[in-house]
Amino acid sequence: MLQLEHIIGFTPKYISYYRLALVHSSQQEDATDSNERLEFLGDAILGAIVAEYLFKKYPYESEGYLTEMRSRIVRRETLNNVAVRMGLNKLVVYNHNDRSLSRSHIFGNALEALIGAVYLDRGFAGTRTFILNQIIRAYIDLDVLETTDTNYKNQLLSWAQRSGKVLTFETLAEQTEGTRKLFTVGVVIDGALFVSGTGFNKKDAGQVAAKNALAQIEN
Repeated sequence: MLQLEHIIGFTPKYISYYRLALVHSSQQEDATDSNERLEFLGDAILGAIVAEYLFKKYPYESEGYLTEMRSRIVRRETLNNVAVRMGLNKLVVYNHNDRSLSRSHIFGNALEALIGAVYLDRGFAGTRTFILNQIIRAYIDLDVLETTDTNYKNQLLSWAQRSGKVLTFETLAEQTEGTRKLFTVGVVIDGALFVSGTGFNKKDAGQVAAKNALAQIEN
């Protein structure tokens, strides 16, 4: 409870929401007993609050700029990094025997579920305060985020265009891990498989594959 209060910045009223937010589906046979539904809710609330925050902070920027900045804040990699830095990874209950989980974005997903729990516990105004104070102002440097491109797929596509390469992303496999699907996406360059990456959705798997490809190219 003390760790949770330190992370969220207040004492919860309904602790059951928060307990559920910290349970990954790898620990439960029934998905309704995990944090997936709260993750869905938290994702929607986070997107709306971040959009409002950026709209007010950058009154003269274009819609495209605001959309890109929101994307950089709410993307899984950013949220996973924030979750680990705030210590949320120490509270998430998941299958530790599955080593791939600790390398995935389950802690960022848990952060979204935590936002869902805060919303059910404190309403929109309380959730807005939590996101602005405990997440954005505490852990996200907008100046750094603005100048750092972590969209690895875009970077790889730009490299392919400059190098005259034919680049495609192909889904290589789908398998079930607990109650969720695990996707493997491959980077295919000039018709040959170059590297691959895995994730719990095709978008994340593609980003991991692109990041792996860029690392190989740089070496």
